[in-house]
Amino acid sequence: MDTNIIPSLTEDQCWRAVLDRDSNGDGRFVYAVRSTGIFCRPSCPSRRAGREQVTFYALAEAAARAGYRPCKRCRPERTEVVHPHSATVQAVCRSIENHEEGVQTLAHLGAETGLSPSHLQRLFKSLMGISPRQYAEAVRLERLKRGLKDGEPVASALYGAGYGSSSRLYEKAPVRLGMTPASFAKGGRGANITYAIVDHAGLGPLGKLLVAATERGICMVALGSADAELERDLHDDYPLAALRRDDASLSEWVSAIVDLAEGHPPHADLPLDIRATAFQCRVFEQLSAIPCGKTRSYGEIAAALGQPGAARAVGRACATNPVAVVVPCHRAVGASGSMRGYRWGLDRKQALLARERKEQQSR
Repeated sequence: MDTNIIPSLTEDQCWRAVLDRDSNGDGRFVYAVRSTGIFCRPSCPSRRAGREQVTFYALAEAAARAGYRPCKRCRPERTEVVHPHSATVQAVCRSIENHEEGVQTLAHLGAETGLSPSHLQRLFKSLMGISPRQYAEAVRLERLKRGLKDGEPVASALYGAGYGSSSRLYEKAPVRLGMTPASFAKGGRGANITYAIVDHAGLGPLGKLLVAATERGICMVALGSADAELERDLHDDYPLAALRRDDASLSEWVSAIVDLAEGHPPHADLPLDIRATAFQCRVFEQLSAIPCGKTRSYGEIAAALGQPGAARAVGRACATNPVAVVVPCHRAVGASGSMRGYRWGLDRKQALLARERKEQQSR
């Protein structure tokens, strides 16, 4: 949680209010539980989750945009918010949600609220964690998903979501959906994914490397000890896709990723076809900007995003990174420089950093 979002409250104070079921916190913030995917008001009578599972948001809209559902017991989305600027930001959210054609400009939204575009941008981002444009893109994507899941033809869902042309939709879909809209409409069934598994001498203690790709780019890079383990992880991530192993067809990309794993700087851009939220994309961009062999704390990455209290959210984004090494989440560390969790094991995280540092020292 960004402490600028909830004036005068620290995370510890928010957590204390949750533990005490303090109704004075209602309207000042909501808390979301990762294990259940639900957000509540502080006074909610439901059983309390562990602190490590809880994240705080200033507005119900921000929690909902992060993918959480409102609690049916305490109805946090119906709570009157006491933040002095909440009404303005909520009005902007409603305006964006009700706008069905394209994306409104900051100037237009500013005119509606009586604020300058720059002031509105800062205010909205401070409360929601993303910009009005990013919120609008997320709203359009949710409309598209709902339409496709409801069985609408792709063209109908496209225009109903506010995309002006099919080219604009397909231009954005690979990053947001991880597959084409037509494939997403079928729950991923019919998407073709080719993968390769290598046990390269250059990988050493990293073990084996799996690289998987759609026709648009790399959708998964994973490290493991056995073929069966890596194939199971791929199937878990893409249960409805058609998977086919073909080591030869991906040899060029595999070679480039092995070079990265050995600590060499990238020599070409690798095309990616991954599923990520707007926030995850911003975290991945910050991770990719960290120099080879260097590290940044989760808090430093959050500060670079303009959300200094979002260190935990940065950690979650790192944990869901689908492309090991290519997006270098191994360069994210704890506040004291300590090695924190890594999806593919702390030993591999340490080995990757050691290789990068050794390579930089030899230059």
